[in-house]
Amino acid sequence: MSSCCEKTPEPPAPLASEDCCGGGGSGKKRRDWLLLGSILVIAITYLAHLTGLDQRVGSPIFSAFCHAVKELMHLMWWGTLIGILAIALLQYVPRRRIEQWLGSKGNFGGLLRAVGAGLFFDVCSHGILLVSMQLYRKGLSIGQTMAFLVASPWNSFSTTFVLFALIGVKWTLLFIGGSVVIALATGALFHLLEKRGLVAPNPYREEFEKTRLTEPGFAQQIVPLLRRPAGWFAILRGGLLESRMVLRWMLFGVILAAILRVAVSPDVFSDWFGPTLAGLGLTLVAATVIEVCSEGSSPIAGDLLNRAGAPGNGFTFLMAGAATDYTEILALRETTRSWKTAFLLPAVTVPQVVLLGWLMNRFSEAI
Repeated sequence: MSSCCEKTPEPPAPLASEDCCGGGGSGKKRRDWLLLGSILVIAITYLAHLTGLDQRVGSPIFSAFCHAVKELMHLMWWGTLIGILAIALLQYVPRRRIEQWLGSKGNFGGLLRAVGAGLFFDVCSHGILLVSMQLYRKGLSIGQTMAFLVASPWNSFSTTFVLFALIGVKWTLLFIGGSVVIALATGALFHLLEKRGLVAPNPYREEFEKTRLTEPGFAQQIVPLLRRPAGWFAILRGGLLESRMVLRWMLFGVILAAILRVAVSPDVFSDWFGPTLAGLGLTLVAATVIEVCSEGSSPIAGDLLNRAGAPGNGFTFLMAGAATDYTEILALRETTRSWKTAFLLPAVTVPQVVLLGWLMNRFSEAI
């Protein structure tokens, strides 16, 4: 056996301060019952629908719940998988490279690059949430993280083409333009709040400032891993471990969304949510309590524009659904370790969304 054989490198270890299993500082890992319970519920209901057991049970509510779980999982599995794979690779991207690509801290150039990255990242809201939290752990400023997150959720190429077909090129481009304005304003405001000491700076940044010059390059880390099957497994395992904190809330969100789908039919949107202030307010409430992924929200937004004649409500449903998503808020809380930062996202973005939505409804005929 050759003495020059090199061992397969291990994935970068998670930061000591991060506890994705919910354990305390005792060093003893506790079972993540929320994650395990969500996986169990989704697996049982998905298999029940797949085998037809939900129909044989004879309960319309249970059958509808199983069908909703299946639909949600079919909509989000690919985006989640791409997000996990992106996170797996991001583990090996040196901090200095991310700073070169997206700019330093929260200056305007950095915010523009973060928004541009969000617009062109072809992943649904669930995958984007995974990626943005990993970028934050890589030291991205809070302003850039928020700008990336707000610009991203429904602006993937696939969703854009769906909207082209549903509402036309003009309204789709106007919606995208509105999201860019909100993302830039949100990122700039968070950057200002950080400078004023009202929002805590990225706690991971200081550690990466110390290590960024000594970090090995991407190729130095990834190439030895790709040479053998064990290395591929190590990359995927690292991605799953890094994603677990967000996956727990994402899967729990699927269960809550399925419950709400059984209780509230999206068909009522076209009847109740017209281009009025009351309709806009009801749309905001609906977008807040009903979690749908970017692909699932597009047809509803199309109905709000085409059947209810309320383009601003469609824009509000797309944007507010992402800005007020409880999965996103909980993931932000765990990643930033600050409830204030997490709740500031909807507090900052929702007024902007409502204002632009009202303007779109008000001037829709002129547009």
